[in-house]
Amino acid sequence: MTFQRARSADQRAQRRATIVATAAEMLAEMPVAEISLNELSRRVGLAKSNVLRYVESREEVLLVLLADELAGWVDAIEGELAAAVDPAAPVVQRAEQFAAALAASLLARPRMCELSSASAAVLEHNISVSAAVAFKDAMAVQLARVTAIVHAHLPELTSDDVALFVQTAVLTANALWVHSTPPPAVEAAYAARPDLTAMRIDVQQALPEILAVVLAGLLARRGIR
Repeated sequence: MTFQRARSADQRAQRRATIVATAAEMLAEMPVAEISLNELSRRVGLAKSNVLRYVESREEVLLVLLADELAGWVDAIEGELAAAVDPAAPVVQRAEQFAAALAASLLARPRMCELSSASAAVLEHNISVSAAVAFKDAMAVQLARVTAIVHAHLPELTSDDVALFVQTAVLTANALWVHSTPPPAVEAAYAARPDLTAMRIDVQQALPEILAVVLAGLLARRGIR
């Protein structure tokens, strides 16, 4: 595709949206580390210098995509959790149901998980202050929504408990995702040495178990059984 230079604010917004959508398509084909601004520009149909009229860097594009992915996920989880968590169940059972459903919802969105796992270590290192503020503001809105959802299903927890759980859930999911999707050399090592596969992390099993343990610990600390 080719574009004329955007003149209006609406046109500029459309260019940015197209660039972000193209990055999303690329992420379905390749890992974050392989997405380059040169290839992104080629697929969008603009020179790299022209792409940089609408975005400041590859990293900013991917952070915008992450914010969009996170918003879409939060839009979905309210219904997903309502279907999975029995409001009449004892609190310990509700916590286990909640942990399992939240983990399943996260892991069903690999694009979001990959971007999130790369955000602090990679994507936030080549952006301006204004881009950082915009990204953190977007994240704060969605994290507040997640916090409200947790509290709605587990009102026995305090606000501090819920904030700690949400923070732990995000960090745990990011860490497990990185370790559960090893690079080709490590995959080859596992194939060549089956005895090494004991070191492989099964994120599908580990994440719900860890989240359930965190919730059980928070409830126990409040004397809730």
